[in-house]
Amino acid sequence: MSELRLLPWHAYLLALLAGGLTTLSAAPFTLWWLGPVAAGLMYLGLHALTPGQAAMKGWCYGLGLFGSGASWVYVSIHDYGYTGVPLALFLTGLFVAGLALFFAVTFWLYRRLTGPRLAAFTFAGAWVLGEVLRTYAFTGFPWLLLGASQVDSPLAPWAPIGGVYLLSLITALTGSLGVELLRRRWAAGAIVAVLWLAVLALPRQWSEPTGETRRVALLQGNLDQLIKWTPEGQRVAANTYSRLTLEQGDDIDLIVWPEAALPMFEDQARPIFERVQANLAPGTALLSGVLQRDADDRYYNAVVGLGEVEGEYRKAHLVPFGEYLPLEDLLRGAIAFFDLPMPALYPGPDQQAPMHAAGLTLGNAICYEIIYPDLVASRARDADILLTVSNDTWFGASLGPQQHLQMARLRALENGRYVMRATSNGLTAFIDPQGRVLAQAPQFEVASLVGEVQGMQGLTPFTRTGSWPAWLLAALLVLPGLRLARRHG
Repeated sequence: MSELRLLPWHAYLLALLAGGLTTLSAAPFTLWWLGPVAAGLMYLGLHALTPGQAAMKGWCYGLGLFGSGASWVYVSIHDYGYTGVPLALFLTGLFVAGLALFFAVTFWLYRRLTGPRLAAFTFAGAWVLGEVLRTYAFTGFPWLLLGASQVDSPLAPWAPIGGVYLLSLITALTGSLGVELLRRRWAAGAIVAVLWLAVLALPRQWSEPTGETRRVALLQGNLDQLIKWTPEGQRVAANTYSRLTLEQGDDIDLIVWPEAALPMFEDQARPIFERVQANLAPGTALLSGVLQRDADDRYYNAVVGLGEVEGEYRKAHLVPFGEYLPLEDLLRGAIAFFDLPMPALYPGPDQQAPMHAAGLTLGNAICYEIIYPDLVASRARDADILLTVSNDTWFGASLGPQQHLQMARLRALENGRYVMRATSNGLTAFIDPQGRVLAQAPQFEVASLVGEVQGMQGLTPFTRTGSWPAWLLAALLVLPGLRLARRHG
């Protein structure tokens, strides 16, 4: 069966559909089987397009994906950024259209540099290399990676081997080989079967418990983001988290407050912390997200502790436009969204010693950092449990919190570690080393989530190496296509 020839506008419509299907494959819909279908639709008819048409198909896919899956940006800009509807829609559209360019570049390069031979393999490799580009270019945005949707699929055991990029590679390859199977190329079906059945031979547990079980309380204050940084918001926050803490039983080993739980600097919050600590049961440790400032008037997003806690953590990977403003001299004052009353933050060092609390060695990731697989793996190498504190209030009632939780689940699975996730208004959760949610607090409610966790020892292959083996495999899949393209070009 020859290459299917679609009119360009047919290809663009299929790409928009594929982007929407990719969103449906992820949380909260979790129709994981749509991931390979979406990749197959992008592969279908691709080699009948010119490089320019392939770029447009990639851009349409990005529009479909981010237009449906990253719509939470509008909530952040409009509801909490004091921006009118027309401008919020414009900025959201600009954000979506800009991110979609990553797929346009990927598909243009793919059609420009590769030929049709072994296309199913070169397509999957190029897809992953495009995801790597999106992860690191311009500070990166590894949101809605194709493999992230597979945390609940039969492919999930591959995650501790090669992480999310290996899952993306296998998912994209399943889609492209599926198209080849429809063309009656039966060997393609055999390869897909091997990829999906090989998981039966993979270990289900790469790490094992160490030390005693610890009882942990994750506190969720559900504070109104619109008043949080006002004097009233500060009083409400202090009263809410103090009350929730004092309600905990004497058997709690560790209490965790979420990111920037108290809307003030650490030196301002210290009297509140000390009053709370004075009423804690002996041996109970307290961790809280808080803003810090140093003697040079630099500000940091941090996690600090009270009681039997060693060390602190400063967020290393900041959110552009959220925690610092690129091109600040140009943008600040131009649009209200860029004049939010919060200080520009400085990043903490990439290499930080793990914190110790309640007999646990903590690998920290504040909010957005949990979506970066290699950053979390670097923390997990020296830790026996992972902690992420977040303020997902910015997402509102959108898809964002569910997607954010799904990526935290994948980090647990990749590294064979429990994840404790404390958020301001949900989704607060305990996640086991298999990526399963053990307990979850209701969203948009004041809540205390109590659970038992345990440190884990032993490193998964992914924790040891990070993502580079999956990147290398992706590049090796593309290379034969590059050679053939040169030979026949």
